Amino acid sequence: MNILVDTGSSNFAVAAAPHPFITHYFNTELSSTYQSAGRTVAVRYTQGNWEGELGIDRVSIPKGPNGTIIINIAAILSSDGFFLPGVNWQGILGLAYPMLARPDSSMEPFFDSLVRQLGIPDIFSLQMCGAGLSASSTADPAGGSLIMGGVEPTLYRGSVWYTPIVEEWYYQVEVLKLEVGDQNLDLDCREYNMDKAIVDSGTTLLRLPVNVFNAVVEAITRSSLIQDFSSGFWEGTKLACWMKGETPWRFFPKLSIYLRATNTSQSFRITILPQLYIQPITDVDGTLDCFRFGVSSSANGLVIGATVMEGFYVVFDRAQQRLGFALSSCAG
Repeated sequence: MNILVDTGSSNFAVAAAPHPFITHYFNTELSSTYQSAGRTVAVRYTQGNWEGELGIDRVSIPKGPNGTIIINIAAILSSDGFFLPGVNWQGILGLAYPMLARPDSSMEPFFDSLVRQLGIPDIFSLQMCGAGLSASSTADPAGGSLIMGGVEPTLYRGSVWYTPIVEEWYYQVEVLKLEVGDQNLDLDCREYNMDKAIVDSGTTLLRLPVNVFNAVVEAITRSSLIQDFSSGFWEGTKLACWMKGETPWRFFPKLSIYLRATNTSQSFRITILPQLYIQPITDVDGTLDCFRFGVSSSANGLVIGATVMEGFYVVFDRAQQRLGFALSSCAG
């Protein structure tokens, strides 16, 4: 089974009944180790939701920390808009804090169980490679690595820059400013953190609060070499196409997000190249290369999603309440 790694939720759940869009599922009745807890659970995401039954099971992680642990698992029995056509995963591993766990925060999340039972350090790190870059989700490569209990130096280049985790529910951080090309958007920093700013591998795009999103689009339009883009491209309802081989990335500026650095009044920036946010859509037309805008507006805070994370190796250092970013070795 393939499992989606989601740092924006806290339940571990797998398909436990057939569904038209998935190829296989966990048949709990054939499992000698699964035990039902006799309680139902429902989880709602930005996109889609599911319902199922809670249980416990024993797991060991191949190529992971040694040992078998007992974990909470939800068996998904019905869902709506959760499993999408062509997705290559049959379950979800929520790696956020207990506060987001359903039905309530007493439901110990998978990673918390792992740390408690095996005594590994309370830190995991994530390298995502090319996971969000194909919109036909059929070509969804299970690219990347999840390192439990530490950091793997071969997966990044240069140093790791850390920002404090502001609150332990989602991985909430503090964004100080945004730049488009070299121009500062000059918004009050409260605008960037309106509602919350989080790092969420389960969200595909970079999502920005409405005022910030509008300012970014306006700045890109001003500084990019193409003025007459249809608003549908920015809104995500239309693709932009060029003749094959004419890569459009040179027309667009880089985006920079500045995060507060730990223990100082300084900041560091993570730079999002056009290659990450102007995303190729495969197989639309034989003579054209088409692209979508990998940024969208959000009514519930700023979300640094897979679009951004693909350029970086991200360290979730829960032990020291901080999040680290380094240049990923698969960012080309």
